[in-house]
Amino acid sequence: MTTPLQSSDVTVLEEAYRAFGRGDVAAVVALLDPQVAWTEAAGSAYAGTHVAPEAVVGQVFARLGEDWASFVPVPTEFLAAGSTVVVLGSFEGVHRATGRSMTSRFAHVFRMTDGRVTAFESINDTHEVRRAMA
Repeated sequence: MTTPLQSSDVTVLEEAYRAFGRGDVAAVVALLDPQVAWTEAAGSAYAGTHVAPEAVVGQVFARLGEDWASFVPVPTEFLAAGSTVVVLGSFEGVHRATGRSMTSRFAHVFRMTDGRVTAFESINDTHEVRRAMA
C-alpha cells in the first residue's frame, strides 16, 4: 500500500496494474494521455512506439488478448522520482497457441503528468516471451 512518502502517481499506477490483472483494460486506457507514446521492447512481438490510446489498444492490448490465454504483469516494486515512476516486476503468462507458460522480468518506465501516463517504455526479457510463443 501507499505510504505518505509515495507519490500520487504510484497510487495511480498500483491501481492500473490491479485493473489490468482483472481484465479491466478500459480503466487502464482511461489513464493514458491522448498523445501517449507507448514503447514496447525491441525483440517483442509488439515492438515499437504506439502513439495515442487507440494505437496502444489495437497494437498491444488486443494482440495480447489474442495471443495469450493469460498474460499478467506482476509488479514487485514502484520507484518514484519526480514525474517518473519505474515499476519492477515480472510478466506471467500462458501462450494460447503453444500452451507454454513463461515468466519474464520487466522494468516499466512511466512518465506522468497530472495523474495520466504521457509516455511508457517496457524493458523486458523478450527471449522468455518469444520462447513461450514458439
